[in-house]
Amino acid sequence: MAKQERAVRTRATVLRSAAEIFDTDGFVAASLSSISHRAGVSSGALHFHFANKGALAEAIEKAAEQRLWRITGPAPDWADDHGPEGDVDLIQNLVDTSHQLFDGLNNDVILRAGFTLGCEPSWASLVDLHGQWRDWIGDTLRHAAKVGALADGTEPEDVVTVVAASTVGFEALGRKDPSWLSRQRLGQFWQFMLPRLVPPGTGLQKGT
Repeated sequence: MAKQERAVRTRATVLRSAAEIFDTDGFVAASLSSISHRAGVSSGALHFHFANKGALAEAIEKAAEQRLWRITGPAPDWADDHGPEGDVDLIQNLVDTSHQLFDGLNNDVILRAGFTLGCEPSWASLVDLHGQWRDWIGDTLRHAAKVGALADGTEPEDVVTVVAASTVGFEALGRKDPSWLSRQRLGQFWQFMLPRLVPPGTGLQKGT
């Protein structure tokens, strides 16, 4: 059992070290020797768990996909009979979930590296984290429109475009400047968006 536990810890350490290097150096520049050195394991120990650099990238993306799923869960499918408070919760949940995503990008290198790998032209990504995030936003906003939680004249697809492009843009900018992933920066975005997004008098919090 102790041997099995050590193997699990070693695999997790190698995966995290690879994520750190992919996140800072990119897929092409990353080397297995630098990953094993950072992880403090031999080359043989690394290869025991991962055959090559591609296998590491695949494992990071799959782990990041699971982390993103834990943040978003399925798109809300709340019954219409939740009434006005439930309607407001749809948009508040969108705001809160975006903050949770940014917290994850700030604090979880595997989640962050998964998004970074998705933008690598030299890596044929098997997981579309940006698409997963965009689809969740779209499902949430279409449901919000269905139950009357959007302001009159607000088309959900227009909002999806703005919210998805903005949040993904913040994620990209945050790779160079972490202030783009701060709660303050995202809060400013929602303070601008919410008055245009929700009906007057809903009492929705201001982007925090």
